[in-house]
Formats: sequence, C-alpha cells, structure tokens
Amino acid sequence: GDTVDGADGGAGGIVGGVVNTLDWAGTLAGEITNLLTCSEQRYVAVTQTIGPEGGEIKVGEHILEIPAKALSKRVKIRAEQMRGSANSVRFSPEGLTFKRAARLTMSYQNCLVVLLPKRIVYTTENLEVLEVFRSLDLLKKKTVTAPIKHFSRYAIAY
Repeated sequence: GDTVDGADGGAGGIVGGVVNTLDWAGTLAGEITNLLTCSEQRYVAVTQTIGPEGGEIKVGEHILEIPAKALSKRVKIRAEQMRGSANSVRFSPEGLTFKRAARLTMSYQNCLVVLLPKRIVYTTENLEVLEVFRSLDLLKKKTVTAPIKHFSRYAIAY
C-alpha cells in the first residue's frame, strides 16, 4: 500500500498521519495502512445461528458479540479465523447489516509488539484497508475492540 512519511518503519514520525481525529464512523482508509504483523494463526471456522435475542460467536481467539435487537430474525452466521501474517477474520453472510452495532474483539497475543494504538479495519479479501474503526486497544490484554455494523473481512492495523 501507500506509505506515509514516517510509516516506512523508520524511527520517529506518526504512523498513518492524523491519529486523533477518529470519529464513530471510522476514518479514511489512507490514514492507517499498516496491518499488524503476527505469527500465522490457524484456520478455524465456526457456524452459529443468532436471533433477535443476540449472542456471542468465538472463533479462535476472536469474539463477536451481537446485542439483542441487532437482528430481526434468526441468521446462520459463519465466522472464520483466516490464515496469514495478519490476524484476520471473515464473517458471512457477506453484507449482513445490524440494526445495532455488534462488538468485535480481536486478540493480538501472537503479534509483534507495537506501542502505537491498534485499530480494527475493514478490508478486502486481499487485506487492502477500506475503513478504519474507532477502536479500544487494551495493551495489557492484547485485544482491540470496535463496533461493526456489517459483515465482511476484518484485520488489525496500527
């Protein structure tokens, strides 16, 4: 992807440019382009039916919490922990949207230590960043959490 001054791994600089102007809708994808580098996670797939009462799906070390009233009917949801050097998950059916935001918590215990704030990003299947979400990075727990409104593929970036 594109590199921003200071985002090429050199000392100093602010990775991804403006970091403090995130809003609830996320930011422009160009602002944060570096996916967190991790040891390869194994492929895991889980299928679970969730209805209007809400529920939780755990896939590998990642958890999706769907609140009550987010879905109007029961939906068979497939969650996949994808292989690769970036921690990535895919949820289907593709394009499923929620009336209330679901909460995705991704673990980065198997990743290189980066002290900059981690964010959950919405990506293409080629892991190109499309949208960056306002995220809560818990460094001690090595997890990052963000609200998501639709199903697709997600990864951790900084």
